[in-house]
Amino acid sequence: MNKYTTLPIIFNPVSGKKIQADFDGGEITSDAGVLFLKEAEQHVGIIKSLAGCIHDHRDQRYVTQDLKDLLCQRIYQIASGYEDANDCNDLRSDPAFKLAANRLPVSEEDLASQPTISRFENAATRSDLRRIGSVFVDNFIASYSTAPSIIILDFDDTNDDTHGMQQLSLFNDYYDSYCYQPLHIYEGLSGKLISSVLRPGKRPTGKQIKAILKRIVQKIRSSWPDTIIMFRGDSHFCTPEVLQYCYDHGLLYCIGLSNNAILKRLAEPHLEKAKVIFNQTGSKTRLYGSFSYQAGSWDRSQQIVARIEVTEKGPSIRFVVHNLTESDPAVIYDQIYCGRGQMENYIKNHKLFLKSDRTSCHSFEANQLRLFLHSAAYVLMHALRENILKGTELAQAQFDTIRLKLIKIGAKVREMKTRIKFHLPSSFPYKSILYKASAIFSAICVT
Repeated sequence: MNKYTTLPIIFNPVSGKKIQADFDGGEITSDAGVLFLKEAEQHVGIIKSLAGCIHDHRDQRYVTQDLKDLLCQRIYQIASGYEDANDCNDLRSDPAFKLAANRLPVSEEDLASQPTISRFENAATRSDLRRIGSVFVDNFIASYSTAPSIIILDFDDTNDDTHGMQQLSLFNDYYDSYCYQPLHIYEGLSGKLISSVLRPGKRPTGKQIKAILKRIVQKIRSSWPDTIIMFRGDSHFCTPEVLQYCYDHGLLYCIGLSNNAILKRLAEPHLEKAKVIFNQTGSKTRLYGSFSYQAGSWDRSQQIVARIEVTEKGPSIRFVVHNLTESDPAVIYDQIYCGRGQMENYIKNHKLFLKSDRTSCHSFEANQLRLFLHSAAYVLMHALRENILKGTELAQAQFDTIRLKLIKIGAKVREMKTRIKFHLPSSFPYKSILYKASAIFSAICVT
């Protein structure tokens, strides 16, 4: 595209005057709001921590882009909507991204090109990735000023469709495509990301889920020995290994349970009662039941909540296994278990708005690093919303809205002898948000 940038773009005239556009505006950025992400990183420190995890095997005599610079460039660009490494070529001289990576916008060297970024992504080793995975859990713990009384570990997976020869890409009949099936783990009350694990295109076994859960719980317990930990997931996380681990290590749990003939028979009295009420009222009827049940692969009986619903379309029964002290089955199902539905919004922010399904490298390790880079962008965007945008109209906004209204700001950048100035549009409609956000991160820096 560079060969076309000297040609003007012609538009229809207005009031008899010709209109044309070109790309000779000079030091102008369309992403001035990335400076707010830089401020969030100063508070969170996720990029600095990631840089300490990766061993740089390059010959340092020829290195002009250190690892932290590469991470800053890639993660800030992902958060700003540039998920492809190819975008680095055009954005390497962007004054806002250079400043966000702690380089002067005009006088200092440009950021990395696409080939440098691609080599960086493909150089990750398994040891690097293990350290990075541990950093995300440490960062989650460090995000609390004091130990919380309770946290909820929400586990869920999603599909990342693959379209090439990616290692460990498998055909998944449920999604009817070749894909990866990464595992996402969030804290259910706050939406904070705890970890993200790239997996082949199939659901994990109970042994694999237990191994991941064990590593996370050990780290959390070492910092917060008195915090109550709850595990929550849908029915394919209800395995004997997970239930046994939760029982042995004092975890609460509330997990979906697949239907079977025995469960349906145990719920039959509640179903018959719901049918009678529906026949009398003609409107949707929902009842709840509670009973004990022991599957053949379990070593002890468990408490089960059954949600029975009857509508004009027929009956629907859902089951949840739990060890909670709460006795009201409606509260257990509707408030505690169904509360995990919020995780769909967390995954939407991560996968849809930050494009974390762009796992298109051949190497599985490179794709895991890409997933981690997008996860770091999630951590920064979440911290930006929860800390810096507190009290503004964007305090509950989705990431794409925050990007559109806060990051995508056109500005002319001037580098002077003693200061750098961003000239923002006089007609910018969200000035009040910028002023509030600026006051908040100034207060954070002081404290």
